[in-house]
Amino acid sequence: MLKALIFDMDGVLVDSMPYHTEALSHVFADMGLSMDAQDVYNMEGSKTVDIVSYLLEKDGVDLLNFDLDGLIHRYRDEFARIVELKAFSEVLECLPILKERFMFAVVSGADRNIVQDIITNLYDGIFDVVISGEDVENGKPAPDPFLSAADMFGLYASECLVVENAAMGVEAANRAGMFCLAVPTYVSKESLKNADRLVDDHRMLRDFLLGLDHLEKEAVEALRLKFYSAHK
Repeated sequence: MLKALIFDMDGVLVDSMPYHTEALSHVFADMGLSMDAQDVYNMEGSKTVDIVSYLLEKDGVDLLNFDLDGLIHRYRDEFARIVELKAFSEVLECLPILKERFMFAVVSGADRNIVQDIITNLYDGIFDVVISGEDVENGKPAPDPFLSAADMFGLYASECLVVENAAMGVEAANRAGMFCLAVPTYVSKESLKNADRLVDDHRMLRDFLLGLDHLEKEAVEALRLKFYSAHK
């Protein structure tokens, strides 16, 4: 029986990837560096440090003699300056209904402060577990972030469904042994072909989620009570 829904954040819950890409582009340009914005979308879901390291190495930068932390700090500041938070309305409207049926987690490769700010501003009180890129040693496409969420819930991988929009996330879900539902927010359908189910857009995503077989409300409340008692 399916007991938990695990959501990626950027591109699934909130339309934020263009701001991540724009912030990185501004910082790279200011520092005399070059990057291909498409690479950011291709690596979406990975930890920030992994994305930035890849972009720098592709530009021929020697990471051993580069202030990686300084660049990431500038990126965070630029993202905070330009971002305009906007939740996907279809997801926002169905989550309160689904919350009576399933446990919820958000698993993102973004930095902890960014994840917490977005979830607090747009989805406050919705998620039982929030995992950022800083909370796991190995980010997507490793299965660790999703397995960490299942472990916190005390659930088997087979009891969790992952909602993703990025190839890295789909691979991570597959490696975790979890059913993966994908929506091509910023990338081609072809790049998400390894998902168990692919929908065209967030409207279809909403309809699919609302049609899932689910636990009775009382069973979810008991599971949630057990979870919060164990994590006081």
